[in-house]
Amino acid sequence: MPDSRTGALMQSVLGNSAGPEQLLSIALGRDMQPSNSFTGPTRKMPPSASAVDFFQLFVPDNVLKNMVVQTNMYAKKFQERFGSDGAWVEVTLTEMKAFLGYMISTSISHCESVLSIWSGGFYSNRSLALVMSQARFEKILKYFHVVAFRSSQTTHGLYKVQPFLDSLQNSFDSAFRPSQTQVLHEPLIDEDPVFIATCTERELRKRKKRKFSLWVRQCSSTGFIIQIYVHLKEGGGPDGLDALKNKPQLHSMVARSLCRNAAGKNYIIFTGPSITSLTLFEEFEKQGIYCCGLLSVRKSDCTGLPLSMLTNPATPPARGQYQIKMKGNMSLICWYNKGHFRFLTNAYSPVQQGVIIKRKSGEIPCPLAVEAFAAHLSYICRYDDKYSKYFISHKPNKTWQQVFWFAISIAINNAYILYKMSDAYHVKRYSRAQFGERLVRELLGLEDASPTH
Repeated sequence: MPDSRTGALMQSVLGNSAGPEQLLSIALGRDMQPSNSFTGPTRKMPPSASAVDFFQLFVPDNVLKNMVVQTNMYAKKFQERFGSDGAWVEVTLTEMKAFLGYMISTSISHCESVLSIWSGGFYSNRSLALVMSQARFEKILKYFHVVAFRSSQTTHGLYKVQPFLDSLQNSFDSAFRPSQTQVLHEPLIDEDPVFIATCTERELRKRKKRKFSLWVRQCSSTGFIIQIYVHLKEGGGPDGLDALKNKPQLHSMVARSLCRNAAGKNYIIFTGPSITSLTLFEEFEKQGIYCCGLLSVRKSDCTGLPLSMLTNPATPPARGQYQIKMKGNMSLICWYNKGHFRFLTNAYSPVQQGVIIKRKSGEIPCPLAVEAFAAHLSYICRYDDKYSKYFISHKPNKTWQQVFWFAISIAINNAYILYKMSDAYHVKRYSRAQFGERLVRELLGLEDASPTH
């Protein structure tokens, strides 16, 4: 997968190139026309739309009302089993919005505990703390559920959050039409770097590793995350993550799942070394999905590829030199720039020329596929740098809750992207941090809905 390290490597070695938007017009090397050239929001939001209006494109009131019902159901059954809780009062929709607002506030302040709001310390916030008492918040946190009980037919390990993920996916699909070029990767959702730099070794050891992997398909011209795929690391069965660990079929399975709604739309998908394979790319081509991927002899499934292109020559060629071998529409490119870089693509003609721009050494010639890959991966790296810092910092122990808060964070980032593409952004230009702060205050009922005030 093209994680942050892969992207940083590509950016440092390859340098700069044309932006994704510039490359879109020349990516159609095989007369591939997108099924619909329109890219962007499918719904026109009014100039007066607020931050919560954009957020509720993905998490509407009916979803929040279901959380209210499920939380109250869980609290009732919990008390029937373990004894009455005299301090508990059924949660309301207004309180549920406030509860989400408190959690989302940790993505702005980057504090490890949401309870810091009431602490009186550095992260305290008196205006937020007055909306709900700490005791009431902790009661809601104790009983909070999206799905209270497992049905007799349910075997999925994420059954407590899967309906929410399905609803979120439907909202992503209906609210936004992506560009033709997209990237499959793992977004940065690691611990806050400030916390990691300041915490003790004992605190680090106490923190449990995540029990799931999160993968996304992302529009490379806007950063909008089109599709989410979550897989438990302890999943059983032949398709479980444990059974497929360190095997190419795991990443192929992830790619197929992320692209299951992409068939027939002539999308161009960029992939990192762990996904790139001849078998997968040929399978996608039959579905009308075209690919361009970085290839690694160590990480990629190289089945069916010529051995002569996978071994480095004894004498390194000059910078910018490359070799190409073709099989039908598929091209295997070996390009040299202070090291050998291999690419597999059926989206770009190998005769189309591109260029990599280095600050010190100037322009380095390359096939267009190399330039396109560098442009789109570097864009995703910039997205990660800008948006990954706004993931909710609260770290619950329960895996389904971890997945839920990551999904909420992605929904807020997507909401901000739609906001920036709307008329409301021209009325009041909020930064990502300001948008998050306003969303929190609107969920807590502290702000007027109009961004003009």
